[in-house]
Amino acid sequence: MTSRHVKPKRKKLSPYTVIGIIILCLALCGTVTYKRLVLKQQSRAYAAQIEQLEKEQKEQDDRKEELKDFKKYVETDEYVEEIARDKLGLVHEGEIVFEPENK
Repeated sequence: MTSRHVKPKRKKLSPYTVIGIIILCLALCGTVTYKRLVLKQQSRAYAAQIEQLEKEQKEQDDRKEELKDFKKYVETDEYVEEIARDKLGLVHEGEIVFEPENK
């Protein structure tokens, strides 16, 4: 007895199957490429938004520092005296106020 291995015959793919597979691969590649471009565009938009928000945050931090400094100034006698002079028209005892003539 001889042992022979018989190779099973491969079934050939029809040209329509090959064309279908190629079209499917092209569609997948097209979809992936399109999504990649959309995501890249969104990424750029988000980067610009992050940059804008960081700028606004810096402005708010600066404003916060200004308000802290103003709060310290408001608690001084100098500020109280300034408000008394400007808003209330008060003067120190013995002080003479010169006002310009209105024309």
